[in-house]
Amino acid sequence: MKRTSLAVAALALAAAAGPAAAQNEQFVPANFYWVGPYAPGGSGFGGGMIDYFAMLNERDHGINGVKLTWEKCETEYRNDRGVECYERSKNKGPTGASVIHPLSTGITYSLIEKATADKIPVISLGYGRTDAADGRVFPYIFPLITTYWSQNTAKIKFIGMKEGGMDKLQGKKIVNIYHDSAYGKETIPVLDVQAKKYGFQVTHIAVPHPGNEQQAQWLQIRQIKPDWVILRGWGVMNPTALKAAAKIGFPRDRIVGVWWSGAEEDVIPAGDAAKGYIAAGFNLPGTSFPVMQDILKNVYKKGKGEMEDSSRIGSIYHTRGVVAGIITAEAIRTAQAQFGKGKPMTGEQVRWGIEHLNIDDKRLKELGAVGLMQPLKVSCMDHEGGGAVKFLQWDGKKWNVITDWIASDQSIVRPMVEASAAQYAKEKGIAPRDCSKEK
Repeated sequence: MKRTSLAVAALALAAAAGPAAAQNEQFVPANFYWVGPYAPGGSGFGGGMIDYFAMLNERDHGINGVKLTWEKCETEYRNDRGVECYERSKNKGPTGASVIHPLSTGITYSLIEKATADKIPVISLGYGRTDAADGRVFPYIFPLITTYWSQNTAKIKFIGMKEGGMDKLQGKKIVNIYHDSAYGKETIPVLDVQAKKYGFQVTHIAVPHPGNEQQAQWLQIRQIKPDWVILRGWGVMNPTALKAAAKIGFPRDRIVGVWWSGAEEDVIPAGDAAKGYIAAGFNLPGTSFPVMQDILKNVYKKGKGEMEDSSRIGSIYHTRGVVAGIITAEAIRTAQAQFGKGKPMTGEQVRWGIEHLNIDDKRLKELGAVGLMQPLKVSCMDHEGGGAVKFLQWDGKKWNVITDWIASDQSIVRPMVEASAAQYAKEKGIAPRDCSKEK
C-alpha cells in the first residue's frame, strides 16, 4: 500500500513538473524549407538559427534560465504553405510564437496584416517589404540589418567605385535579371530612381520560377551588351545564371549579385563559370568567430548539430542563420530586461525588445560576433537599423571580402520608404504611430 502511494505521489509530482517546466520555455517557430529548388537557403539559414538556439540552451541554459524551443514546419517557399505554417505555430508554447522568420518576401507580404493583428513580430532579415522600415506604419514588421533598397544603393555605389566615380555611371548600361516573384521585383522602383539620378540605362529582365531555364534571357543580355549585370536570383537560378553568362562570354566579375545569390551553394554548382563573380553580403562566412567556436564545442561535439553536411557549417547561409539567432535571442533578452527576467515573453513584449535593440561593438564582442555582422540599432522610426553592405568575390574555392562596409544612400532610400509607407497607411486606413510618445 505504501509503495502504491509513493508511486502515485511520484506521478503527481511528474505531472506537476511537466507543465511548470513548459511554462519556462520561449517558443520560436522554425518555418523554413528543406526541400525543393530553394532548399540550400532554407536549410542553411534554418540550421544556423537552430544551432545558435541549441548552443544557448547547452551553454547558458537558455536566456536567463528560459529554454528556447522550436518546431519545424516545411513552407516549400510557397506563400500558402507559409501562411499555413504560421497559423499552425502561432499559438504554441506558453506565450505563443515569439517571432516569425518567414525567409520569403512573398510570405512576409502575406503575413503583414495577420501578424500585426495577432501581435506577433515578423523579422525579415535582409528581405521582405522595404517600406516596413518605417515602424510608424508597420509596428510588427522588421526588415532588419539592411533592406533591398539600401542594398541596391550600396551596389550602385560599388559599381560607381569600380568605374572610377559616380559621374562615370552616365551612359552605362545595367541589366537587372531577377527572379519573377515579389522578392525579385522589390528593387525595380529604387533602380529606376537611381538610373534617372546617375544617368545609366537599366533593363529589367524576369526569370520565371524556379529559374533553371534562362537561355532566352541571356541571349537578350548578349544583344544589350551591358556594362554590368545585377543578379537577383534565388536557389537554382543562381548557378544557372553564372553558367549561362559564361556560355555567352559575359565576364563574371561584371556580375553583382544580391546576398541571396551570394552563398557557396550558389557558386559551387557552377564550377569554373563562377570564378570572379561578386555578391553583396551582410554577414561573413567562417568558423573562426568565437560564437561559431561555441556552436562547434557545445552543439556539434555533442552530436546535436542541425547541419547534416559538415562542410556547410560556417557557410554564408549557415552563419546568416546564426545572425538571425543572435538577433532573436537579443530581442528576447532586451524584452526580459524590461518586462521580467527568467520568464517567457509574449510576442508583443518581444516586439518591444526588437524595437529597442542596440547591438553595438561592445555587445558584438561579448557575443563573439565581431565581424560576423554589423552593429544594429533599432527604433520606432527605423525598423532596419543598419543598412551597410560588404562585397565578396568568389575565387573558385572561397569567398574573399573585397570591400569594407559600404553605407547605403539613405537620401534616396528613406524618402521612398516614407512615401510608400504613407501610401500603404492611406490604403489600409492606418493611423501612423507618434514615435515621440514611444518609450
